[in-house]
Amino acid sequence: MKSDFEAMGVQLVAVSTDPKEKAEKFAAEAHLDITVAYDLAIEQARELGLFISTPLSAQETDAAFAEPGIFFVRSDGSLHFSDVASAPFCRPDLDMIKKGVTYISEKGYPPRGTS
Repeated sequence: MKSDFEAMGVQLVAVSTDPKEKAEKFAAEAHLDITVAYDLAIEQARELGLFISTPLSAQETDAAFAEPGIFFVRSDGSLHFSDVASAPFCRPDLDMIKKGVTYISEKGYPPRGTS
């Protein structure tokens, strides 16, 4: 779906609380073809409203980490919408996100809600 989002003018960036080596290894194994940022501090993740988890075992990971979140940031830097999850199983439907971004673009739909 990367090309679909890029055609709509959306720049995709993944951000991880993992250190560089671990984030790069995951990106390579997952065949990600987008920018992957790393070393997001846990406090920064909390400021974004992300849920923080601790490992259930040493096999899972070795440090606290942020659960998934998606943020659609407008070109002026303002947040248009976000979706955060408290578990890795609650990922947003990217087809629905594409439809939403298309609607926002075509109709000039404004951000809604307050924090």
